[in-house]
Amino acid sequence: MAKPSAKSPQLMRRVNARLVARFALETDEFTASDAISATDLTRATVLGVCADLVSDGWLEEAAPAPNAGMKGRPALRYHLSRAAGVVVALDADEHQFLARVADLRGTALGGARVAVEGRESGPDARAAAARRTIHDALADAGRAATDVLLTVVGIPAPTDASGRSPAGDRDFWSVMNAHLAEVLDGATIVENDANLAALAERAQVSDAGTTIATLLTGERLGSGLVVDGRLIRGPHGGAGEMRFLRLMFPEEQATDGFGALARDWARRELAGGDEPSTLRVLPPAELTAEDVFSAAAAGDPLAGRIAAQLGDRLARIAFALGSLLDVERVVVCGTLAPAMEPVLETARAALGSAFEPPVPELAASHLGGDVVVAGAIRRALATVHDDPLQFLPRPR
Repeated sequence: MAKPSAKSPQLMRRVNARLVARFALETDEFTASDAISATDLTRATVLGVCADLVSDGWLEEAAPAPNAGMKGRPALRYHLSRAAGVVVALDADEHQFLARVADLRGTALGGARVAVEGRESGPDARAAAARRTIHDALADAGRAATDVLLTVVGIPAPTDASGRSPAGDRDFWSVMNAHLAEVLDGATIVENDANLAALAERAQVSDAGTTIATLLTGERLGSGLVVDGRLIRGPHGGAGEMRFLRLMFPEEQATDGFGALARDWARRELAGGDEPSTLRVLPPAELTAEDVFSAAAAGDPLAGRIAAQLGDRLARIAFALGSLLDVERVVVCGTLAPAMEPVLETARAALGSAFEPPVPELAASHLGGDVVVAGAIRRALATVHDDPLQFLPRPR
């Protein structure tokens, strides 16, 4: 079958429909006149496209606004249809899956959380858990699998532009990926979780061209890099991987996250001496990083020493990223971020006194444990906005 030429009616209808559909994604409710002003299309074209998009299930006709004394028929008004669908964000972490369903405005409709067993569970078990988490999230949102336009998954592994992870990290990356782009239903994007966190944090700053490094930390440590407003990936998806830390910190835990380090260092200190500490009231097996940071903030000397060690470590990492990429801002992300102020205080002081300027600003994310799903929703909506016609319920 011959492809439509650049001047063919078929191609022009598609181009025009894309313009109007994009406008609809940006607007709560609009008239044909609004769409004409935004797209520079003729009235006849806009009315025809809107009729097609209503027929396709992308738009609905809204109740006309009162004429307020004006003569003639009220102008037709349109808004996105419920049938236009939803997007799904899945944070497929090592030990927990978190899914969220959002409409095409980004409003959360429902979610679900499922515990998993980490790398020991294997790819098949992780894929099954991913499907179950998404199913539960859709049920919580009152939506069906057929409503999903796109699923974006964040995983703790590098990914290339096609969602594939390279071999490496003692097979951890391949287990975390679990071929999710192939085994989940419908259109699916698999992305590194720290990259998605970076997209979420970029949306928090007013300057779209800001250069930001996000540090997604907990049990592990990864970074996402937004340079001059653009996410940096690399040919294998390895941009932002923290393997260079093995040269900076040669101990076995060089690439562990701040959560794992705080917990393990505190347990080691408590077991190796009898220094008084409020942390001793907790059974060692139940001690968490949050306990350590809370004790440090309250003035506990042992916990404060650990927070200071972590702060020095964070300052070195931030300075390395700032030196390589001229990063303006380093944002610590993840569930632990709100509790890490004692660590950030030490790191800020070290950056200001022990390193040559310019040094990056250090901040804790306000998005907490939702940062990856927030970035995944942004990625999904941006993809739908880029070419909404490929996601129409009945594409032409």
